[in-house]
Amino acid sequence: MSILDEFLLTDQVAIVTGASSGLGVAFARALSEAGASVVLGARRTDRLAAVADDITAGGGRALAVRLDVADPDSCAALAEAAMLEFGRIDILVNNAGLGTAYPATRETPEQFRSVVDVNLNGAYWMAQACGRRMQPGSCIVNISSVLAITTAGMPQAAYSASKAALMGLTRDLASQWTGRKGIRVNAIAPGYFATEMTDQYPEGYLDSMHARMLVPRMGRLEECAATLVWLASPAGGYVTGQTIVVDGGVSIT
Repeated sequence: MSILDEFLLTDQVAIVTGASSGLGVAFARALSEAGASVVLGARRTDRLAAVADDITAGGGRALAVRLDVADPDSCAALAEAAMLEFGRIDILVNNAGLGTAYPATRETPEQFRSVVDVNLNGAYWMAQACGRRMQPGSCIVNISSVLAITTAGMPQAAYSASKAALMGLTRDLASQWTGRKGIRVNAIAPGYFATEMTDQYPEGYLDSMHARMLVPRMGRLEECAATLVWLASPAGGYVTGQTIVVDGGVSIT
């Protein structure tokens, strides 16, 4: 057996939330290319269907399901749809995320709660729904952020707090489930990748961040997706409870 075989996901079933754009699309494609059937969840069903069609056209297997991660019932319904279609859930990628940039003195309770509801609570509801159905050898990968580790010149209290909490959730679920249920739980903290979220940054902001990038460029989506495949595959089978930072060095400058 080649070492490259350790990175294959043949016959596995993966759920990706927030799969209608950005990193979510890259994650879904990479998992499919590694051999997994993918269940795609997001609120924007038109975009979700296009991603599923693209994967299917490439020879993969994909199911698109409307998902609101802030609603526990919606999370349970997606997990059940995956079971009905494919009979198992091996991988959960908690990628759905919401970002805001309100000054702390002006952010409303509703604005703060909406971010926490998606970024933290939504990941928990999805992990809970899938964890009840997963068998030993399964894994969960939570998508945190470099902003859980460092600051970056914009007022992002809700986003940073929720993504830091996601790292704590990762450690706790790994402690609860890896030994008892055989479910590994890890996180990825991406830095700056070209997505819809970065498109909303103020003009010149990303240029100002280049000075902090030891690898002096934006990340490629495929680089983060490759980290995901490693964590989800047998190659990452001895890794649990960890947050892997993929940020070009921003967090150490």
